[in-house]
Amino acid sequence: MDKPKDRLHRFLLERAGVSGVLVQLEEAWQEVAKRSDYEPAVASLLGQALAATAALSGTIRLSGSLSLHIRSKGDLSLLYTECNDDGRLRGLARWRGGAAEAIDLAELAEPLLAITIDNASTGQRQQGLVPVEHGALAQLIEGYFERSEQLPSRIYLACGGGRAAALILQPLAQGGGIGETDPDGWNRARHLAATLSEEELLQLPAEQVLLRLFHEENVQLTGERGLFFGCQCSRDRVAAVLRNLGRDESEAALQPDGRVEVTCEFCNTRYHFDRVDLEQVLRDLPGTPGSDSTH
Repeated sequence: MDKPKDRLHRFLLERAGVSGVLVQLEEAWQEVAKRSDYEPAVASLLGQALAATAALSGTIRLSGSLSLHIRSKGDLSLLYTECNDDGRLRGLARWRGGAAEAIDLAELAEPLLAITIDNASTGQRQQGLVPVEHGALAQLIEGYFERSEQLPSRIYLACGGGRAAALILQPLAQGGGIGETDPDGWNRARHLAATLSEEELLQLPAEQVLLRLFHEENVQLTGERGLFFGCQCSRDRVAAVLRNLGRDESEAALQPDGRVEVTCEFCNTRYHFDRVDLEQVLRDLPGTPGSDSTH
């Protein structure tokens, strides 16, 4: 089987004492983008968020899923991206405004950014709420690491031409096991990364990006994994949502043909329940709501 084109690369700059993650998306991003007719500025932000979410998942030992969630009372009412531990990605956005050249997150009405880690093995959820003090997503995520992890980070995001990409750099803690490092390594790595253009980040192969930037830093690839579009919706999850809505609201959703239709907003899969199905759902299924966005 061929490797997925979309990949996450972990790397180490041994001399500088810096670790990093590089994500480049094409097929997965195009699958997400084609699910809705997004305005170009919305699509750009969604692509950046999808790549960032994948890259964030590479900075931790993930067992479950990591999601990035932006909501506001302004034109961007919702943006949601998710990556799980096997590299499955999904995302969506809801935009109520007209055409826009760019989206400044700080100018939205009451914006909020949340980064959530759901641990499948323990059932625990860790969530960080990020004050939206800057208009750029990369700066907001850097602020998240600074506040919640006390970890300086540099994040570079790009989306265009049917591709999306993210680069994350973080200094290793002292005593990280790589020997003596240059005390100016972190500053040098940041300045080198800042010379990377969006086009290079999107178009050049990962190994070429890293060598172009860090060829004097003894760059080493330390791991990689494939990334792909995939949704977690299922008939059972949708049935659980209906059960959680309750009998009155579920039965009110019955259409003239005697069926309830539920559409997953992530993948556009349609689920149908006739009156017999619905009665079975309401009587027998546990009332645990799924996390899928449906309507």
